[in-house]
Amino acid sequence: MDNIVDSLNNAYQEFVVAAANVLEAKETSGAQKTAATDAALENFKQKWELFRVTCDQAEEFVESVKQRIGSECLVDEATGLVAGKSGQTATGLPPISAVRLEQMSKAVRCLVIELQNGSGTAAGSAHSHLSTPFDGRFSEDSAQ
Repeated sequence: MDNIVDSLNNAYQEFVVAAANVLEAKETSGAQKTAATDAALENFKQKWELFRVTCDQAEEFVESVKQRIGSECLVDEATGLVAGKSGQTATGLPPISAVRLEQMSKAVRCLVIELQNGSGTAAGSAHSHLSTPFDGRFSEDSAQ
C-alpha cells in the first residue's frame, strides 16, 4: 500500500512540475508558440496521462481491498466467528461453512460478470426452459 501511495504522490508532483513548466515556458515566450512551449506541453500531457494511470491503479487497489474486507466480514458473520452474547451470529442465522459461502459468492460474481458483459439476457433465456426452478441451497444447507 505504501508503494501505491508513493507512486501516486510522485506522479502528482511530476504533474504539478510539468504544469509549472508550461506556464513558465508560455511566460518566457511571451505567450507565443515555440519549440520550448510545445515541448513543455508534450511533457505536461505525458505527466497527466501517467498521473491518471496511477490514480486508476490506486482506485483498483482500494476497490480490491474493499471487496476483500467485505468478503472477510461476510465469511466471519456467516460462519459464526462474529458471535453475540448468546453464541449465535449477529443475524441470528445458523452458521454455514466457509467453503459453501465461498462457492455461493463465486457463483454470484460469475452471474454479475455475465450480466455486465451483456450475456445475462442470453443466459437468462437459456435457463428459462429448465423444468425445475433454480435452488441456490446446497444439500448440507437443507439438513439444517
